Amino acid sequence: MHEFEVLADAVRRKLLAVLAVGEQPAGTLVDIARSEFGISQPAVSQHLRVLRDNGFATARAEGARRVYALDPAGLDAAEAELSRLRDPLGQRLDALHTEIARGRRAARTGETATTEEAS
Repeated sequence: MHEFEVLADAVRRKLLAVLAVGEQPAGTLVDIARSEFGISQPAVSQHLRVLRDNGFATARAEGARRVYALDPAGLDAAEAELSRLRDPLGQRLDALHTEIARGRRAARTGETATTEEAS
C-alpha cells in the first residue's frame, strides 16, 4: 500500500495523531476510534494492522496487551515522496530566482556605468 493510501483514511490519521503523543495500549486506541468513528474493535484492529504493515506503527507485547508506538519510518517515506513531487517545481523556482537576481544585477551595473559616464 502506498504511503498516501495509508494516510488517506481518517481513522488511521487519528490513530497516528494519538500515537504521535506517545505509546498507547491497543484498548485505548480502540476506544478512541470507536467513540469518534463508531467502528467496531475488529475494524480498528485492521487499521492498526495496516499501520504496522506499512511502517507507520510498531506493536509490542506488554503482558496480555499490545502497546503501539509511532514508527517514524512511514512518515519519513511519505515525506520523501512529497519532497520528490515538490522538488522539480523547487528547482524551477530556484532557477527563476537566480535569473531575476542576474537581471537586477545587470540593471544595476548598467545604471552605475551610465551614471559614471555622465559625470
